[in-house]
Amino acid sequence: MNRTIRAMPPALAFAAVLALPCAASAQAAPDASAITANISLTTNYKFRGQDQDMLGKNDYAKTRAFKPAVQGGFDYAFGGSGFYVGNWNSSVNWLKGNSIESDIYGGYKFRAGPFDMDVGALTYLYPGNSSGNTTEVYGAAGYTDETIGAFTLKYSHTVSKDYFGYAGNKAGSGLKGTNTGYLNLAYSKEIFPKVTLKAAVGYTHMSSDIRSLGYKSYVDYNVGASYDFGNGLSLAGSVQGANKQNAYLSVSNPGVDLGFGAFGKQTYSPNKARFILTLTKTL
Repeated sequence: MNRTIRAMPPALAFAAVLALPCAASAQAAPDASAITANISLTTNYKFRGQDQDMLGKNDYAKTRAFKPAVQGGFDYAFGGSGFYVGNWNSSVNWLKGNSIESDIYGGYKFRAGPFDMDVGALTYLYPGNSSGNTTEVYGAAGYTDETIGAFTLKYSHTVSKDYFGYAGNKAGSGLKGTNTGYLNLAYSKEIFPKVTLKAAVGYTHMSSDIRSLGYKSYVDYNVGASYDFGNGLSLAGSVQGANKQNAYLSVSNPGVDLGFGAFGKQTYSPNKARFILTLTKTL
């Protein structure tokens, strides 16, 4: 997740929204205790539509589309109880002194009529710079129909004092990111053998303290498809981004100061749409 700016969720890379740290794609509980793991290579890690690799030369924003990341984690399901725990990690670069995002989550899955329900909590940790640390509680409902596909509606609510460093609470701003909310609707459908269409749209509602700093609530999107090679190997391609780009600008080139202001100053928004490829191996 990126605070120049991450988002959840568990990127998604597709994983950031649809599969990875969110731990909230509701599914029926397995019959026996089991552990699963995954590792991914992605051309750009976006979380809730925002780049997670931003710091470049002299700490100015990177503007290139190719900003690769290595990701991976595991999930442990406690048999048929419905309870689970997990951990997911990714290389990131938006906080000084930090290069890793480590997510720890746990929750409970159950059936409610035709719906697969999922409730839990997730903490995003940034070793080396804790100003980005964020904790959310979440709830999700999933519905699957063989003809029309699978839908998952998820809401995540921030309970930590800050939301990925936006409020600057750790630095003593006195502002809070508590009560920032994220609503996401995801859809998937196998349209050809081994080819699955995936799409998601999300809305981040920033806390009033964060909005007072000029950041705006925004909508993110994720549209693409994945191909299943078999044996747990898949490749996903998607277009990801978000609106309100001007509310999240970072300086990419300071330009030249001629004494009456910077000439040639350039900015970059992490919300800019990008085409992203993600190769994932499930173990």
